[in-house]
Amino acid sequence: MRTLLITICFSVLYSIQFLTAQTFEDRRTQYIDSALTNESQHRITIQAYQGVTVDQQTLDDIYAEMQTRSTIDFAIVQLVRVMMLSNGAFDSEMIPVLNSVPYWINYSDTTRGFWSENHMIMWMSSDWIMHEYTGRPADPTLEQRLKHYLNLKIEYGYYEYFSSTYAPYALSGLLNLADFSQDQEIKSLAIAASKRLLEDLLMLTNNKGAFYPVAGRNYPSRYLSPYGQNHSSLIWLLTGMGPAPSKATHSGGFLASTSVDFSEVSDSWVSELDTVYHIGHTLEEGFVLNEDLNPVDKTIFQWSSGSYFHPLVVTETVSLLEDSNMWNHVDFELLRPLAGFPLENYPSMSEGLSGLSKSSVNVEADIAIFKSEQVALCSNLDFWKGKVGYQQWPVCANSGTSAVYTASGRVESDWTERNTDNSNEHLPYVDQDHNVALIMYRPEELVSILPFNNKEVALHWVDSVFDEVVEDGNWLIGREDEGFVAVRRHCTDYINDVRACETDGGQTWIIVVGNETMYGSFSNFQDLVAQSQYEETWTINTNGDSVYYASIEFDTTAIDYEWGPLLNTGIEEASESGAFGMYPNPTTETLTIDLSEFDKSATISVINNLGQLVYSKNVSTSQNQFSLPVSNWSDGIYSVTVRDEKKVATQRLVKQ
Repeated sequence: MRTLLITICFSVLYSIQFLTAQTFEDRRTQYIDSALTNESQHRITIQAYQGVTVDQQTLDDIYAEMQTRSTIDFAIVQLVRVMMLSNGAFDSEMIPVLNSVPYWINYSDTTRGFWSENHMIMWMSSDWIMHEYTGRPADPTLEQRLKHYLNLKIEYGYYEYFSSTYAPYALSGLLNLADFSQDQEIKSLAIAASKRLLEDLLMLTNNKGAFYPVAGRNYPSRYLSPYGQNHSSLIWLLTGMGPAPSKATHSGGFLASTSVDFSEVSDSWVSELDTVYHIGHTLEEGFVLNEDLNPVDKTIFQWSSGSYFHPLVVTETVSLLEDSNMWNHVDFELLRPLAGFPLENYPSMSEGLSGLSKSSVNVEADIAIFKSEQVALCSNLDFWKGKVGYQQWPVCANSGTSAVYTASGRVESDWTERNTDNSNEHLPYVDQDHNVALIMYRPEELVSILPFNNKEVALHWVDSVFDEVVEDGNWLIGREDEGFVAVRRHCTDYINDVRACETDGGQTWIIVVGNETMYGSFSNFQDLVAQSQYEETWTINTNGDSVYYASIEFDTTAIDYEWGPLLNTGIEEASESGAFGMYPNPTTETLTIDLSEFDKSATISVINNLGQLVYSKNVSTSQNQFSLPVSNWSDGIYSVTVRDEKKVATQRLVKQ
């Protein structure tokens, strides 16, 4: 019996080694066979690559959506690839369809988005290939901005960094250029840019083929399952890790049909990593990098980095929206209430709303990465702490095949029902040293009627994934096979059946990962968790400001952070009482505002009960008082905010 068991074990090990030793060509063949056998709307690129009949119904469905679908560029890159792989078989039906839509900014467009990073390259690559293939004249700036885009990605990386949602679509545009561009410079740049994107993908992939990253932009759905997703087909094709995809995905169809040699990308994967990865450039450096572009293209490149309403770019944003009549575009719904003000008012308005106007910017990040075999932990270090988040993923751990992370905002039992535009309603301060992360939440105060006031923090933790789960006070400790993760919760409460805590000023969480290689056993890991030292305090400094402090000592690693007055993040805590006088209240004609407590100059902004900004002006405080005419305003309740360089205060006004 023993001999039989040994034989079986060696047989299993041999089989595993054989499977993981497959070459890319072996995996490509297997992927293609599965794609052709199993129905999927994404198999059309594989069908064209293999020279078999392409699903006409899928093509017809794309044609029918050409003028109405906001993300039609996802399908356009597929049509371009099918056309280029089919030796002219689809030219007569596809070229008129592909020529029927604009490929760049156009007047009064309310549907198509050309500006986020993945959309930019899908639109530009399709436009360029159509220009080369059909002889259609290119717009005057296409070649310049396309090469500029590719060089930026190669040199500085991706603004939508580590995005399992968006990166696969950026890859599709890059691979069309890499495979089909006749311009050798563009072809070479596209190959280099695609290699950087895929190397980033593998950097945070563990030895089980699971990819749960911190990200510049992402969706909650990408953290629910390690396999069967668009990005996981790329990981399997490159490395063979994880289960083989059962059918075609969008990006898998492109990678499986490319002529580019990605063997050096596959070889870049490592099972152990402990580093801080710097990506991007400063906002000000971006102005220099983009200075040779025309005003429209320059603004679009700023938008691609999330720089929409930041005080330094808001004037250019508003100018483009007005010149192109795009205030009604679906992507600018949040900004629509700000339309119609004099252009010179927007910088002060943006500064007054700094808690949400600045933090969409993704130009630069320092990302701590720890990876050991099956476990991983990564963090965005000190990234827009306290401000509104825009799809950014500030911290995430991987216990093997399961994502563990915290997120702020309204708690939903179904994580996919969270707001996909603002996956964190306030971003934490995060510091990470090796396999330990300190995560502190302290939301900036925003005007109460803005839609960012859900301050709860929830923990994504799936009990069923773990072989063991242990609770020790505020610590929650799990073992998944040989991988370990521990979370020190701020509280042990539940909201909507989810482990979550309400925020009263601030809260701190800790995440630690480990495995048997590092700690020997799960029991030893638990002992170290029990011996860890945690501290959290609130104090008042000599200026009367609140200071929030937290620290963790785990094994040989110690992290602490003192979060001083909210002035350090650009804003002090808002006050609802007595910070400034205003009278009469209620009022019918004129409101007098006392500015004696504010320095030199201040910005006065007023928002109605629909969340619309109805007034904003930068005023001198030298006269101590300011008269604001309100007779033309509708009756109702308004929030009046006065802000200078050091403080902000908000009070409610009743207009009768």
